[in-house]
Amino acid sequence: MHIDIYSDMVCPWCRIGKKNVIDAIEQWVTESGEDVTVSYHAFLLDHSLPPEGLPFRASMAHKMGGEHRIEEMLQRVTDAGAAVGVPFRFDRVTRMPNTVLAHRLTAILPADRQEAWIDAVMMAYFEYGRDIAKREVLLEIAADLGLETFPLETALDEGRGAEEVQADLERASAMGISGVPFFVLNGKYGLSGAYPAAEFVKAFGKIAEQSGQ
Repeated sequence: MHIDIYSDMVCPWCRIGKKNVIDAIEQWVTESGEDVTVSYHAFLLDHSLPPEGLPFRASMAHKMGGEHRIEEMLQRVTDAGAAVGVPFRFDRVTRMPNTVLAHRLTAILPADRQEAWIDAVMMAYFEYGRDIAKREVLLEIAADLGLETFPLETALDEGRGAEEVQADLERASAMGISGVPFFVLNGKYGLSGAYPAAEFVKAFGKIAEQSGQ
């Protein structure tokens, strides 16, 4: 089975959904013995963000129609994350970052390093409030993962990753994806939202039955 994941590193529900689907994959592989591969694809929650991003609270208030709705939403996300072992520290978050550079680096990295990279970027943002729009911050995260940063800097300077990110965004638009996380199972079954791990496992089982496995 193959799973394509469309997400944005600034999306809290994407972090929760990713944790859930990875947990589900581990359970499914243990129970079924079937191999599952994953591909990660870029999505931008806000195409209008400037490269340097915006202040977090102001951006959220604009999206949600006022400051009074922010705390309730953040608490709901925090509680949902805690329930699956994914912490959020919105008290440390001050920026709504543009994630194009982070997505480009995902595309540049080898496939087997992408999952850890995405986890690390999300952790840096949601737990420590780091500004993941900044190139130097992203390269520090890469270094902490043991990645060689000079080749990554060179690749960014050469414009690498931009084409792949644009292709992902166009593909998502063509599929009608308007929100993330979005999961495409075996290239034809779409699931939108941060489903619990148990629901993903059920979906895997149904697909396996329909495939005659």
